[in-house]
Amino acid sequence: MSLRAYEFSWDIIGDINEGRPNLGTDVNIVLYRLMQYTFRDVAEQRYGKEVCDQLFYDAGYLAGKFFFTQYMQEFKDLSLNEFVAELQRVLKELGIGILRIEKADLETGQFVLTVSEDLDCSGLPDIGIEVCNYDEGFIAGIFEKYTGKSFTAKEVDCWASGDRTCRFHVNANQS
Repeated sequence: MSLRAYEFSWDIIGDINEGRPNLGTDVNIVLYRLMQYTFRDVAEQRYGKEVCDQLFYDAGYLAGKFFFTQYMQEFKDLSLNEFVAELQRVLKELGIGILRIEKADLETGQFVLTVSEDLDCSGLPDIGIEVCNYDEGFIAGIFEKYTGKSFTAKEVDCWASGDRTCRFHVNANQS
């Protein structure tokens, strides 16, 4: 008997058009953050900051891989520049954030990117720490699906640590 109630698949999100014929897919970002930060608070109280951060990273990683399959799969064979242009477009259209690439070296697997106006932290007070663990995993999952290589993403600048954009170092893991 499995301890899991379900294994994530895109189907579990359901048919939004059928279930919300009047309200549709849009929801106020305040409610998204309410869910995220209350969940983070409870997880950190129960398991500590390190485990909480890892849970958010791992959930973001899984989401990034599913996001790629759902929204980016058709662009998998594009050059890096073409792929990034499509990723920028999709992230902006979905209201996730505004992606900029500061450094890109596909051969070494090293990237520096920023995400402005992101879902998780743009507008938060300066609390002196980076909080975008979910985004770290999300980015790593997307890069893995695009390249077929394992990646790690680490936030180095965050709105919540006093910056006005989130900056991530993204690196291919050594085999």
